[in-house]
Amino acid sequence: MAGAAARLADVPGGRSGLPARDHAPAPGTARVAQRTGAPGTGAPGTGAPVRGTRRIGTLAAGLSTPGRLRRMLAWLILATLAWGSLAAFTAFQHTSGAGTVVSASEPLTHDALQIWQSLSDANDAAGAAVLAGALPPQTVLARYTSDINQAKRDIADAAARGAPMSEIQALQVGLTSYTDEVSRAEANDLLGFPVGAGYFRQASTQMTGQLLPAAHDLYTLEDDRLASASAQATGLPLVVVTILAGLALGYAYYRCARWLTRRTHRLLNGGLAVAGAVAALALLWLVSAYFIGRSDLLAAQSQGSTPVIALANADIAAAKAHTDEALTLIDNSGDDSYQGDFKTLQGNLGPGPGTLLAKAQSATAGSPAAGDASAAARQAQAWFTAHQAVRVADDQGQHQDAVAMVLSGAAKQAYGNLSADLGQAITADDAAFASDASSGQGAFSGLGPGIIAATLVMVAALVWGLSRRLAEYR
Repeated sequence: MAGAAARLADVPGGRSGLPARDHAPAPGTARVAQRTGAPGTGAPGTGAPVRGTRRIGTLAAGLSTPGRLRRMLAWLILATLAWGSLAAFTAFQHTSGAGTVVSASEPLTHDALQIWQSLSDANDAAGAAVLAGALPPQTVLARYTSDINQAKRDIADAAARGAPMSEIQALQVGLTSYTDEVSRAEANDLLGFPVGAGYFRQASTQMTGQLLPAAHDLYTLEDDRLASASAQATGLPLVVVTILAGLALGYAYYRCARWLTRRTHRLLNGGLAVAGAVAALALLWLVSAYFIGRSDLLAAQSQGSTPVIALANADIAAAKAHTDEALTLIDNSGDDSYQGDFKTLQGNLGPGPGTLLAKAQSATAGSPAAGDASAAARQAQAWFTAHQAVRVADDQGQHQDAVAMVLSGAAKQAYGNLSADLGQAITADDAAFASDASSGQGAFSGLGPGIIAATLVMVAALVWGLSRRLAEYR
């Protein structure tokens, strides 16, 4: 018995006498404990978790459906805000360009054109007054006074609208000097002194050499600014980028909607649907406003500002030639320099290929001024025919008859018709420009604020729609 007890005490396990398997894990138990985090293994999930457990849990949550929804919502909001900012910037750029055309550049260009025309016509009227002698017709004097006053008002308006002060000062100083010379010429003519013709020649030289070039430079500068503002309002690159970005945003909405359909088994997400619909409307508004506004502004240029400058060039050349016609008779000393200037201007004016009247007819094709431009070409031919009769009479010693033809006869009538046709053509296309430019500006009305409001609605719809899905996982 004692021997048996001694043998039993030698068995591994000690005093309890229990089998070793009751104290050691069964085969494979350690591997299971490592995976499940059983007590005593030191694996994740025990009372003493290992380092990195929280990071692994965070990554697992990020790959879950709620995590993906949160990231989707964040990216969609950022993309929507980015597109909204780009679209609003595009809208304000084109709106600003159209507004500049209507409210700043067009009025300044109109003022510069009026200055140019008024000065040229004033010089022509002054020449007719001096040619008439001591008692010029009141209509001629009234025309001169009206032109000078109109030029002064337009110069003041141009200065108030921000025209370059160097050009404004040159015009103001030059106009004062010019009117002084003309006043001296008229006073000497009234007294019967022949020196009056000399004063007018000096005034005319000042007009053609200083004032008209300054007025032309001002008009050219303002016309370039008008073209620049119109280009800003009608340019393509920025709006094309905005359209492509809008289409990309719409595609992102579509892909996110498909992903949600597969994960949630719901055919439609209200928030994404509203955001997509608002985005489509905003993009459609931007595109339609741009193309309508662009069409109107391009029409304003092609049927307004472009033909007006061509017509104005012809009108001012005709006025210069008419002044030279008068100066040839005023300077009755055998000097044919003014007649030579007249012939040069006649060749430039036309009609005929490459002449100013031909360019005016080409520029006004399809515009409201087309009929008047064609009539002006016919009247120019009639005037040149009458001028030839004036020169024949003057060369034959019939000076008073020649003067009468210019002041009240066929030459006056033909030039008057030419000047009237060109003036009506300029007025018609100037009105067409103002109308089309205003329509172009109206097309962009409210576009920028509308895009901003649409962007905010899209963001709110996204937050509402995706937050509802997120709430289902809580």
